[in-house]
Parts: sequence; C-alpha cells; structure tokens
Amino acid sequence: MGLFRRGPKRDGRDAPRDPEFSFFSADEGARFRAQVREAFAEQGLEVTVYTDMVSDSAGRQFGLGNLAAVCHNDERGPRVWPELIHQHVGMVLRTMDAPSALETLPAEQIRAQLYPRVVGAEGLDPRNFAYARTVAPGLYEILALDLPESVMMLTDEALEPLGDLPYLRDQALYNLRGLPVEAHETVKDSEGMRFEVVLGDSFYTASRVLALETLVRQVTGEELTADGALVAMPFRHQLAFHAIHDTGMLPALNAMAAFAATGYEDTPGAISPYVYWWHGGTLTQLSDRDEDGEGLQIMIGEEFQELLERLVAKEKGHLGDEN
Repeated sequence: MGLFRRGPKRDGRDAPRDPEFSFFSADEGARFRAQVREAFAEQGLEVTVYTDMVSDSAGRQFGLGNLAAVCHNDERGPRVWPELIHQHVGMVLRTMDAPSALETLPAEQIRAQLYPRVVGAEGLDPRNFAYARTVAPGLYEILALDLPESVMMLTDEALEPLGDLPYLRDQALYNLRGLPVEAHETVKDSEGMRFEVVLGDSFYTASRVLALETLVRQVTGEELTADGALVAMPFRHQLAFHAIHDTGMLPALNAMAAFAATGYEDTPGAISPYVYWWHGGTLTQLSDRDEDGEGLQIMIGEEFQELLERLVAKEKGHLGDEN
C-alpha cells in the first residue's frame, strides 16, 4: 500500500466524466456498472443499476461508492475490475444472506472482536447511531464488530443487548491497543521535515488515533509529551503523526496538510482531508480548504498559538545559552 498513490493509465482527464464518480470517464463508468450488473447476475441476482447503487427485486440496495474507489485506485487498471467486482459482490451477498453474527456468536467472542472506528458524518444516520461520540467536527467514534469478510457497524439497537456502553467502549479500545503495526514509513525531506505514517489492511488503522499514545510508543519507542502530536487520518488504512517537541512541527504541519488532502481524494473509506492537533485525547482541526475551495489553509487557534510561541521562545533561549 503506497503513501502517494498513482492512478493507472486510463482515459485522459479531457474525456467526458462520469456524472457520479468523476474519477471515471463516462466510458469507464459505463463499463464499471455493466461489470457490476454481470457480477450480480453470476450470483443469480438480477439488479437495477443506478448511478451510485444497484437494487434487487426485494428492494435491497447496494452502494457502489467504495467499490468504484477500489477499482479506481487499483494500479493494475481496468483489466482487474471484473475480478475485484466479482469478489466484492460475492462477499456482500454472503454477508447479507448469512445469519447475523450478533445472533450466532457468544457474547465473549463479540466483545473480543469489538473495535472503535472513526468515521465521517457522511453516511452515518444519527437516528441509528445516537450513541456515536463526536471526536472532532464531522468525525465520530462508533463501535464495530470485526468479522472474517466484513465489518459490522453496530447501531443503537445492535448494542442494546450487549451490555453497558462505557464497558463496551473500554473493551473495544483495549482490543484496538492490542493490534500490531502492519507497516510504518517515515516521510521526510532534506531540510528536516519529518512525520510518520502507519499503514495497514486493517479497517481500524486510522482509528488508532483513539489510542495514539500506545501507537506512538509502538512505532517510535517514545512517549508523547503534554504538547501532543499532529495527526491526519485521510482514509481508514492510513494514520500520519508527528510528535510535537519543537518548531519542527511547522514544516510537518504544512506537509501533512497536503498529504491528508491528497490521500482523502477518491479513496474507499475516506475519513478526513485535514490535519488535527491531538492533545490529551482531544482533536483540534488545523487545516481546511481555502475560501475558493481550490487550495489549503492552516488555521491556528489561540491555544495552539500559545504552544507555538512557547516553543519559539524555548528555542531562542537555547540559542542564547549557546552564544
């Protein structure tokens, strides 16, 4: 899984675009949907294809957004789309047709497979996830059940028979802290800018921001200070961080802002295109789109400004001592 993904060679950007998935050309979108229809037919299910979903005769709806992004981001190009689509459709139908894991798994096993997930507001129905905890503006923590072929996001109704919510959340966080680091890369330049990126196939890689102190210790062997860290969670399989020690956080902040915005675009499981300041478990947004929506801007609030001024003064003091 690369840090900066390169799209496969496909139709040029000057080709007419698909009305729903702009990363596809119109022809690619038509080909993608035809292959989706064919994959369902191979499973014995006739579906009506819409721009963003398909629907069967029983009224079941299957969204296409994540699958379209998976196909778009596969560097092997359109030649592997039929295989990817076939695998996805088979997995979705097996999951839907199988008995609910909440009914078949013992409570102890459910708790052992429980994890917290950080998700964006898009697609999260507050009527079904009233318990969701706000992590940052537009970001929420929910609980999910990890299954062999899928992840079940647990609604209020699903959680009710499982026990006390604070206890379930504590158990989920315990499980999250126990996950291994699948891969780690350092992004740096010749001028000293540096930040760390944790990558993995796990659907909970980005959600490890909820247990950041443990993750930083695993990756760097060091403890976070009270000043915290810069973090970015562009999509579910990546988490970037820079532990704050000095004003070296400023070039890291600018680089991470670009990294987050790029990683967020057209990815399955997109979470946030922004950088945040993690301090004491709280996330404060530091980057945003500029007014015309074309570029990025850094937003520094009063508390972060005080931190920056203190670090600058500290470095000036050290320089004075050396002189």
